Amino acid sequence: MAVIAFIGNGNMGGPMAANLLKAGHDVRVFDRVPEAATKTGGKVAASIAEAVAGADLVFTMLPAAKHVKEVYGGSKGVFLHAPKGALLIDCSTIDVDSARKLNVDATGRGFAMLDAPVSGGVAGATAASLTFMVGGSDEAFARARPVLAAMGKAIVHAGPAGNGQAAKICNNMILGISMIAISEAFSLGERLGLEPKTLFEISSKSSGQCWALTSNCPVPDIVPTAPSSHDYAPGFTGDMMLKDLKLAQMAARGVRAETPLGSEATAIYAEFAERGHGHEDFSAIIRMMKNYAGKQID
Repeated sequence: MAVIAFIGNGNMGGPMAANLLKAGHDVRVFDRVPEAATKTGGKVAASIAEAVAGADLVFTMLPAAKHVKEVYGGSKGVFLHAPKGALLIDCSTIDVDSARKLNVDATGRGFAMLDAPVSGGVAGATAASLTFMVGGSDEAFARARPVLAAMGKAIVHAGPAGNGQAAKICNNMILGISMIAISEAFSLGERLGLEPKTLFEISSKSSGQCWALTSNCPVPDIVPTAPSSHDYAPGFTGDMMLKDLKLAQMAARGVRAETPLGSEATAIYAEFAERGHGHEDFSAIIRMMKNYAGKQID
C-alpha cells in the first residue's frame, strides 16, 4: 500500500481521502480547516510539509487555480517539501493553461504530475464512483490508476498534461446547457398542461434522455435521489457550475472556438448566482426558468 498525502479535505476531498484510507493506504491529510481533515479518519498533519514527508503520491482537491498554485509552488508548498519522485495528482478543476504550466514546473523539479479532475459530485466521492479525467504521461497514468480505482469507477486517460482539465470543462459545459434545456422543457410542458411525471416518463425513454434528466432531474419527487427531491441540497452547486462554465469560456476564447450556447448558459448561471442561489444545487436553475415565465423565486 502507498503512503499518500491528501491536501484539501472539503466536501469532495474529504470522502475521497476516506476511501483511500478504506483501501488500506497510509493517508496523511491536511486542510486549512483542521476539522475537515479530522473527519477523514486519516493522520492529520499540521502543515503541507508534514503531510507530504515520505509520500509516494500527493493528491490535491482545491477550490481554484490560485489555491493550487500556492499549495504546489508556494514557499511552504509541495514542490519544496515532497520527496523527489513522488507522483503529484491534482483533482481540482482549474484552467487548462495553469494545469499545463504546473506540469512543466513539476517535471523540472523531478516530479511526475497528473491533472485529474472528477465528475460525480459529493455522492460519487462518497460512494467511490467518481469519473476521473486524467491528463499526463502514459507512465504517470499507469502508476496512478490502481490508486484512483479506490475512489472511482471510470478512469479515463484523456491525453497529455492539461487534457484532463479540457475534458472536464467540456463535459460540464454539456451538463450546464443540458440542465437549462431540461428546465425550459419542463416549464413549457407545465404551462401547456403536461404533468411533469408524464414528460419525464416520455423523455427518459426517448431522444430527450440524458444524465441531467434521469439522474439529476430538476423537478422534485420524480427521481428520489436527485437534489431536487431534497430541497435542492447540493451535490454540485450553482456556483461550481458557474466556475466551470467560466473556465470553458476562457478556454474557448483562447483557441477561438465558438460556443454560443455555452456563453448563454454562463450568463444564466451568473444571474442565478447574483440572485443569491449559487449555494443550491445547479438543478435549482429550473426555478429561475419558471421565474422568466412570471413566477418569483426570490
